[in-house]
Amino acid sequence: MRLMIAGGGGFRVPLIYRALVAGPFSGLVAELVLYDVDPARLQAVTSVLQSMPARQGARLPVRATTVLPEALDGTDMVFAAIRPGGTAGRIADEKVAQDLGLLGQETTGAGGISYALRTIPHMLGLARLMRERCPDAWLINFTNPAGMVTEALLPVLGHRVVGICDSAGGLVQRAARAAGVPLAKDRLDGVGYYGLNHLGWLYRLESGGRDVLPGLLADAAALQSFEEGRLFPQPFLAALGLLPNEYLYYYYQQGTARRAMQAMAQTRGETIHSQQQELYPRLAAAGPDAYRLWEEARRSREEGYLAEARRDGERRTEEDLAGGGYERVALAAMRALAGGGEAQLILNTRNALPPLANPETRAPEPAPAGPGPSQPAIPGLPADAVVEVPCTVTSAGAVPLPQQMPAGAQLELLKRVKEVERSTVRAATTGDRAAALAAFARHPLVDSSDLAARLLAGYEQEFPDLGKMWEGGGRYGKE
Repeated sequence: MRLMIAGGGGFRVPLIYRALVAGPFSGLVAELVLYDVDPARLQAVTSVLQSMPARQGARLPVRATTVLPEALDGTDMVFAAIRPGGTAGRIADEKVAQDLGLLGQETTGAGGISYALRTIPHMLGLARLMRERCPDAWLINFTNPAGMVTEALLPVLGHRVVGICDSAGGLVQRAARAAGVPLAKDRLDGVGYYGLNHLGWLYRLESGGRDVLPGLLADAAALQSFEEGRLFPQPFLAALGLLPNEYLYYYYQQGTARRAMQAMAQTRGETIHSQQQELYPRLAAAGPDAYRLWEEARRSREEGYLAEARRDGERRTEEDLAGGGYERVALAAMRALAGGGEAQLILNTRNALPPLANPETRAPEPAPAGPGPSQPAIPGLPADAVVEVPCTVTSAGAVPLPQQMPAGAQLELLKRVKEVERSTVRAATTGDRAAALAAFARHPLVDSSDLAARLLAGYEQEFPDLGKMWEGGGRYGKE
């Protein structure tokens, strides 16, 4: 099987390569193709891969290219992890919001909407070219904001696109360990989770037919043993009766998060940008030391993750610093989609079967086989909306598993953020500026028409191609 990574100069690519040459995913891929618009980043990442210590002589052929059609030809599986505008774009996503007194975060709130507006047109270009050059390939989307991007691609790729994020699955694994519940590998039996990308809750965790989540939420010491448990006060979690995804920190403790970010000398985007500006040239020239330099930088980057939510002196655990999230989810999904056996994973996929109609023939595509629900996996949300839920994954695709209806406050938040996401997708795919304004105004972390207008004006100043997108009906820059 040939795997192509769009965004092949990305910082996390060595994690994927490392998992492919050792452990349970070795042998899945015969060739790895790295595609990126930046040849210098490709050179740096290739240097890291070449210097990675071989395990029992394991190596994987790697080809790097800046020509997308060439990268797609003959490809069976595509991973997409692109960032239009690079880390400099992330700085603007965060700073425009922060300068207006709002939360400045790359995927949540105003920054996430800006990121999506720039990214969706480029991802649509990739999806359309996949339809031409490798129509049978699957797209596993890492590109953030993962839920919005995946929803925008459904009309082009149907059920052959799924979105991944490691935060939901990581929450389940960490909660299970804290509660002393063994989870079978790539199985989610007894796990209840519902949400959107970066906005979800663990609501059930069974062991021997008994839900152990209430006991975990009542155990302050157990909650202190893992990251999500430390983010929220124990009485709050016990009253909520749910374990929130880490990104709900920005909703439940919005003021605290905003003040902590304002107090930092640099935004998270500025820190990563300066790190990568210095690191990538060193990686390209480091020869046999490239992998060591990259690994040191990776651990440093992990140490800074969600720093605004940690108390003075609090450090992430060794397990959190070890990595192994995104690539494990992506490769487990890839193995199942390639016919390597069934897996259960939390993915971003359509809320209910069957998939969208084929956009060219208008005929329904075959629904993936399996125990898929005829009703939405998350009751109360649209059937054609992309949600983040446990799925059964086979060679036929990802089937969302039925979840219970979210309680009133959770459902209302999900509905409102989904409305924001759909307005953002409409703005990015059709060039509807009014839809972009509506998305900013309606987001719970903005909630103001005046701020929405100032946000959009600020992002248009930072990203002039946005104005061209409104004029071009959704075409961004050269896309």
